[in-house]
Amino acid sequence: MVIHSDQAVAAVEHSAWTMLLQKHVDDTGNVDYQGFAMDQELLAAYLNKLAKNPITEDASQNERLAYYINLYNAGTVQLILNNYPLKSIKDISRPWGKELIKIGDKTYSLGAIEHKILRKMNEPRIHFAINCASYSCPQLFNKAFTAATMEEQLTHAAKIFINDPKRNTLGAKVVELSEIFSWFKKDFTQNGSLQSYINTYANTPIGAQTKIKYRNYDWSLNEAK
Repeated sequence: MVIHSDQAVAAVEHSAWTMLLQKHVDDTGNVDYQGFAMDQELLAAYLNKLAKNPITEDASQNERLAYYINLYNAGTVQLILNNYPLKSIKDISRPWGKELIKIGDKTYSLGAIEHKILRKMNEPRIHFAINCASYSCPQLFNKAFTAATMEEQLTHAAKIFINDPKRNTLGAKVVELSEIFSWFKKDFTQNGSLQSYINTYANTPIGAQTKIKYRNYDWSLNEAK
């Protein structure tokens, strides 16, 4: 799915999103939604800027990744705020199916951005970069993704998530992985086994024959307590 627009720009500046994240998200990804609610106008202005400046076909992959990852994460925060207070994103009817994010003259759902745009870029690390407002999700980082730092940020996100004992247990005999690795196994195994993909980023390598179990996903809101 490619966005075309005569008014489009190849790159969009994301400092406004970084400012909001620095203000309302801690270093472990917990979100102060009550504080974010006080800045809804700034969040709406950022999303409106993205809507009016759809990324172009000739933009680099890193520019497109930055655009859509930040759009997805900011759109998710807006979805939560539109329904706040709540205990889980799953308390919202069809949270990933509602068409609520504008890009140019079209409107997309979070699910469409994830599955029809981001996943088609053949970059599995997007699964560690986009956040679904839940405790078992990869954390929402308090800095926007940018084209200039994309490779570094995606590698960092993969290492943080894979080595987080709250989300994955890696050992010689016992391996319990996030269900993300089950849901999107096809994305992670395009060039080899799931074990080998994990080992690219794991501090504790797992054996090729190690049996993998999957943890139950905690959909509780990733809210700062």
